[in-house]
Amino acid sequence: MAVSVKIERDDVREMFSKIAPTYDLLNQLLSFGIDRFWRKMAIRSLLNRFSFGQPARLLDLATGTGDVALAVRRRLLGSTDLRIVGVDLAFPMLVLGRRKADRRGLGVDFLQADALSLPFCEGTFDGTVIAFGIRNLEDRLAGLREVVRVLRPGGRLVVLEFGSPGGLFGWIYHFYFRWILPVAGRLVSGHSTAYNYLPSTVSSFPSPAVMRGMFQEAGFANVRNRPLTGGIVQLYVGELPGIDL
Repeated sequence: MAVSVKIERDDVREMFSKIAPTYDLLNQLLSFGIDRFWRKMAIRSLLNRFSFGQPARLLDLATGTGDVALAVRRRLLGSTDLRIVGVDLAFPMLVLGRRKADRRGLGVDFLQADALSLPFCEGTFDGTVIAFGIRNLEDRLAGLREVVRVLRPGGRLVVLEFGSPGGLFGWIYHFYFRWILPVAGRLVSGHSTAYNYLPSTVSSFPSPAVMRGMFQEAGFANVRNRPLTGGIVQLYVGELPGIDL
């Protein structure tokens, strides 16, 4: 039986601040490079068949070192009337994201803020992405409601989060996640807490059905999810109702 792991906001900030220097490397190594595919699918779900405002405004929440925000900016390189904001609680992550953006000549704004109390007005953004960050919120429903607040009517939210595949593949996955990943993470990063915390929070994360219900309770419509890589990751999409004219 999975044991739910709850961690306070300040502990999350401290934990991710400590692993920031090796965060990108470990993401690629521990996912065998598949994390790039997952982010690509999230960005596709955000942008495809979606009408943006002018200027277009996109929010990458729990941005980490900015991989999703930078990938969106790269995909929309020809768009001049566009603002992308990457928000994270851990300042060292944002420093690395800023360096990557400057090095690649990509215009992305980075801001340290709490996902449960965002410093934006209502209806600021057209779309929001949360990639592997919603697990870490103290109150996930409150976090979704805060996204609803800062999205415009008709806005879209895309969430990437680890899932729980079944069968033999699921057994192999859970064995890797529970026994191998924490050891590899500790050896490379020098910190054990984050990579013990990760499998614990994944195993206790709500099912897709529960997450869809949470999206709907927060105010999203047309909510759907799609398993990726055999269910290792779930991709959730929700949209706010538009304004009836």
